[in-house]
Amino acid sequence: MQKPHFYDLTYNHLVTLLESKELNPTGASKLFRWHYKFKKTEKCELELSKATQEFIYETFNFQLPEIVTAVESDDQTVKLLLKLSDGETVETVIIPFQNKYSICLSSQVGCAMKCSFCYTGTQGLKRHLNSHEIVSQIIVAWNWLLIHRSSSEGSSAIGQKTIKSIVFMGQGEPLHNFDQVKKSIEILLDQHGFSFGKERITISTAGYLPGLKRWLADDMPNVNIALSLHSPMAEKRNKLIPLNLRYPLEEVLEIIEQIPMQKKQFITFEYLLIDEFNDSSDDAHATAQLVKDKKTLMNLIPFNPIPGLTFKRSRDENVQNFKNILESYKIPSMIRTTKGDDILAACGQLKSKNLNA
Repeated sequence: MQKPHFYDLTYNHLVTLLESKELNPTGASKLFRWHYKFKKTEKCELELSKATQEFIYETFNFQLPEIVTAVESDDQTVKLLLKLSDGETVETVIIPFQNKYSICLSSQVGCAMKCSFCYTGTQGLKRHLNSHEIVSQIIVAWNWLLIHRSSSEGSSAIGQKTIKSIVFMGQGEPLHNFDQVKKSIEILLDQHGFSFGKERITISTAGYLPGLKRWLADDMPNVNIALSLHSPMAEKRNKLIPLNLRYPLEEVLEIIEQIPMQKKQFITFEYLLIDEFNDSSDDAHATAQLVKDKKTLMNLIPFNPIPGLTFKRSRDENVQNFKNILESYKIPSMIRTTKGDDILAACGQLKSKNLNA
């Protein structure tokens, strides 16, 4: 029988567990510092009692996903193919931004949403990731950076401050795996370990309404939310995001607008621009009318080519025209710089690999 995984433990759970074994609960802080803040994979060398050491390392599994391949893009984006303990694989992306990095996490093996623009959706859903499999992606990515990027940037450049943000925009619909994603975020936020700020974590959703309702009801930490919009028009959005047929955009927006936000938080709307499909001036005006009274940022994403799909990237002049129209309505907008598309690591291009094929 496989041991339970250490990276599934929240800090409070670990404190309670140590107390139940009549061990010093301050050991929880030292273990979190060692394995999360310092990203160490060997046994904790901080001042832990022998009894605590024996209990923790005899009881728990510390295995991390195995890097099968690490592919580097011309723009320094890195796509890691990670093998999980059961042999399934997921992809994690390290995205560079001015000597800092954003880590794009996967939350499922595959995805059930079947979005027509997304490579992941072509494989269907195989299973949810556990919280330790989500959290482990950051540790693996950080250690890859330590080995492969520290020589050129200086060892001091690889640390907590270099990971600028965490985005749940990899494989899977995060809110379809609500419990494990929420638990992983609680671990990421904990001040004893990773200590990420809420403003540095973003969950992207296609509009999975049951998960959004749980966000309100189950006290999801107040991280950022991004909605895959891609069209305000039902017919077009239905084609891109079949989920819209079951959970219409109007119902999704009604719930999202109830999510409590801090003063400097806003809803990010992600809009994938596809040539001669949703990138016209009429599309831009309709989009502006939908969001103009909302506290929002529009993130415009030129479509990234995917094997087997006929969609094409919107032309540069159409992308800029779309942005100009949105800004004429006073809607803050930005065009996302494509990163890693030459290695199929950009938005919508991730897919698990079958190692037995």
